[in-house]
Amino acid sequence: MGASETYRRFDPWRTSPVREESRSQIVESHYFNVDRVALSSPQVGQFERYIVTENDGDTVGVLAMTDDGMIPFIEQYRIPTHRWTLEIPAGHATGPDDKPLDVARRKLREEAGFEASHFAQFTRFINTPSFSTQHTALFYATGLTPVARSGFGPETPRSDVRMLSLDDAYRMAVNGTIVDAKSIIAVLRLYSAPDHVIEEA
Repeated sequence: MGASETYRRFDPWRTSPVREESRSQIVESHYFNVDRVALSSPQVGQFERYIVTENDGDTVGVLAMTDDGMIPFIEQYRIPTHRWTLEIPAGHATGPDDKPLDVARRKLREEAGFEASHFAQFTRFINTPSFSTQHTALFYATGLTPVARSGFGPETPRSDVRMLSLDDAYRMAVNGTIVDAKSIIAVLRLYSAPDHVIEEA
């Protein structure tokens, strides 16, 4: 068997090796809930896990690009890590009828101060599969028009927008200046395969 071969094809939906015995919700919020889940398996017996379940669909991020090749990043103060981050505009649904594209349009306008004539979803990923159901859908937005910004959270009442070229954003992702996962994924995805992303858009 060669180094690139495996004993079987990868199947993400094959039979689960554990059995869920019970589940109870212990935290409820507008954004996510937390469940205590009891599980068992023949190998290890019974055990518990705490699972964060996302409400109202995917988190959404927007990698937007102006006609002259600049990408807006938002300066955000993040309370859990007590630090400032540079992030692409992002957010989540405010209700079950709020679709990912609606979120993308709203967050680009509120956080970055742009409207876009075209959006295309170019990737989707699981944020932390070890303890959360959270998925993030990333959109590529073009045909930008400046508009007034309107959305400011209590953590960062007047967050600044920094316009970066793709080359600069790539360097900042690689050297650790940009540490936000969705922003790194978006930048590396565009940098490594720009033609594929642009074709989708």
